[in-house]
Amino acid sequence: MMDWQALQLSLLLGCSTAALLLPCAIIIARWLAWRRFRGRNLAQAAIALPLILPPTVLGYYLLTVLGNQSPVGEAFNALFDESLVFSFQGLLLASFIFNIPFAVQPMQNAFRTIPDDLREAAWCCGLSGWRTFWKIELPLAWPGVLSALVLTFAHTLGEFGVVLMVGGNIPGETRTIAIAIYDRVQAFDNRSAGLMSATLLLISMAAITLMYAFNDRLDRRRGG
Repeated sequence: MMDWQALQLSLLLGCSTAALLLPCAIIIARWLAWRRFRGRNLAQAAIALPLILPPTVLGYYLLTVLGNQSPVGEAFNALFDESLVFSFQGLLLASFIFNIPFAVQPMQNAFRTIPDDLREAAWCCGLSGWRTFWKIELPLAWPGVLSALVLTFAHTLGEFGVVLMVGGNIPGETRTIAIAIYDRVQAFDNRSAGLMSATLLLISMAAITLMYAFNDRLDRRRGG
């Protein structure tokens, strides 16, 4: 049996995370692609850290930072009269953090490929920095931006360890499709686990396939 509530929550979490990360990741990616500053390697290492940390370790630190006894948790509780951990809001914030490298790195690589003289030529033609971004940089970096959005969305759907530690397993609130699959396996309900696993696989595969198809189409247009 499909847990439609868990699937709906996972899709909402994936879309919300990708939407929130988009502007932040673009700013960080452009900054890292073109700026040279002391501590740049350290900044890049910090961004990439969620890629190599075990999910339980990252989940533990996020639980500590967002917990009710932490300054962040206390401030959130004072403002909204509810706990940040074991809530969708806390889950969204955790998802935002553990997806940063999946959003930033593809965009950074895309912005890095844009020649400096192309941007300088746009400035010489009278384009402001903002118009250069919209007219020149973003169209050229769009494949990297799209890749970042798809990777963020797909990774959010499949994340388990961090989600379980920060959000718990509350039906309708924090139980994602990945946790629902784990529950069904624990209950020896392999039929439901297989159905939900296949659904998650198909959604992720479809998203990545559409990303590659769009990038191929964009490459053909540029080549033509």
